[in-house]
Amino acid sequence: MQRQTGPGLFLKRCIDVVAAGAGLVCLSPVLAATGLFVRLTMGGPVFFRQRRPGRKGHPFTVLKFRTMLDATDADGQELPDEQRLTWAGRLLRSTSLDELPQLWNVLRGDMSLVGPRPLLMEYLPRYSPEQARRHDVLPGITGWAQINGRNALSWEERFRLDVWYVEHWSLALDLKILLLTVVRVLQRQGISFASEATMHKFMGTPLLEANVVALRQPADAPVSPPSASAASAERLGPPPPPVRVPGA
Repeated sequence: MQRQTGPGLFLKRCIDVVAAGAGLVCLSPVLAATGLFVRLTMGGPVFFRQRRPGRKGHPFTVLKFRTMLDATDADGQELPDEQRLTWAGRLLRSTSLDELPQLWNVLRGDMSLVGPRPLLMEYLPRYSPEQARRHDVLPGITGWAQINGRNALSWEERFRLDVWYVEHWSLALDLKILLLTVVRVLQRQGISFASEATMHKFMGTPLLEANVVALRQPADAPVSPPSASAASAERLGPPPPPVRVPGA
């Protein structure tokens, strides 16, 4: 295991800067065309900006192409994602073109090319201590969870894969993730959670909280029978093995 510290972190940062800078220059026609497409199909603004937690939970402003309308109901409440996500937005998400402006976040040092995806600020107090370890590294444009299911995963599976990446990081693993990201984008897999337009909100993991309470009980405390959710979690099993690429 190679921690993201010292020479390893410096080399990762150098790769991020060179790749993000080259990407912004080489992909500038694609960025311009995508921006024009968003403007013509959804109007302004072209970019979506939102505060997200970075390394150690420090907030930064993530930059993406807009894929949803700012539509509200009669009470001024934001409509569900499936009602705000347009056909143009679905196209951008399926091709991952909406993520390209995050190369600027990488160049600024807010993000890395590879790392756990930056989620919502409101999720920070809902993580278990183990899940919060995903913030021990910079968030990424793509990551281990993205090539192993993306939004088709449950939150618990996704966080488990994020922590696996933190514990097993290496430059070789980053390269494998980048190569497999291209494959997943071409396959258009895991764009949304089952029966939902995007991904439902993370509200915490009650099972994990119950386990923490159980660990704090005296050794002779009565043990409650396992719940259905606990049995389901046992069937889930350990994290899936790393995806192997022939010749990698």
